[in-house]
Amino acid sequence: MSNGSQSQINVIVELGFLEKMILYTVSTLPCCVFLFINGTMLFTLRRKTVFRETSRYILLYNLLFADTVLLVQAQLMYIMAACRITLTYPVCGVFTMLANLTTVISPLTLVLMSLERYVAVCYPLRHATIITIRKTEVAIVVIWAASSLSILTRVLLLLNFPFEDLQSLQMKRFCGKESMLLNPVSDLYDKFNTCCLFVSAGVAIICSYIGVMVAARSASTDKASARKARNTLLLHLVQLGLSLSSTVHNPVLIAIYKVLDRIIIVRIQIVLYVCIIIFPRCLSSLIYGLRDRTIRPILLYNLCCQRRRSISVSVTPGKAKISTCITS
Repeated sequence: MSNGSQSQINVIVELGFLEKMILYTVSTLPCCVFLFINGTMLFTLRRKTVFRETSRYILLYNLLFADTVLLVQAQLMYIMAACRITLTYPVCGVFTMLANLTTVISPLTLVLMSLERYVAVCYPLRHATIITIRKTEVAIVVIWAASSLSILTRVLLLLNFPFEDLQSLQMKRFCGKESMLLNPVSDLYDKFNTCCLFVSAGVAIICSYIGVMVAARSASTDKASARKARNTLLLHLVQLGLSLSSTVHNPVLIAIYKVLDRIIIVRIQIVLYVCIIIFPRCLSSLIYGLRDRTIRPILLYNLCCQRRRSISVSVTPGKAKISTCITS
């Protein structure tokens, strides 16, 4: 919510008490539910050895971790704005840089996950050699390092702002991404970095999809595996689009702010917040948790708190098999 909280809360104070409570509930309840789902998914991925020793599950864990951190940060910023708590520039800078860090990590992880599916379909015999646990861990470290470098650049640009000319470091507005774009260079870098990130990620995923489509026509390719990989890559592209939509949240609100009534804008903001900021951060859990036959029974068991079960996971070359035995 760091991208939209400051403008939203300025208007929300004009609403009645009952409508305020309804809007707070509508925005907070889904976040709590999605945090529970994400937390359960993260717990599930760390519980079994098969998940800790399979590259695509390791990448999925990294994606979920980044999305969960961003979800927590967004909701925390929303609560502080709702309570009309203003921060100092250094504290707000930490929050916004954390949001920027996880925003960069998510699309880069989606690219790695797409390349992993491409290798699995196009080079099935070499998949175990090309995609190893060691290489996957190194790739994740590179992603975090590249993201951190981007944040360091933002910090250096931010330090050029003459903070000593301010009467106080206490912010007069609510903390948000736009509040920390204090000079034209920072704003230009933010737009350039976001554009390059999502364009390159989109090209990589589309190229992987085309590669899988071409390989699917080969007689030696497993048609079922190619079809599943193709659907997964399409979902990656949808996830990337949803992540991109969250970056244009505030510009869209600024545009409609000029033509609509302020009260109506608040209601629209709540819907946009839930649909394009909160919901995409839970989409990965729902997609992979319910589609993947290896994860699904364990995830449902953890989510539903069913009767005690004995769940064993055995792995054969190229396949993962789960056997579930219900005990009284």
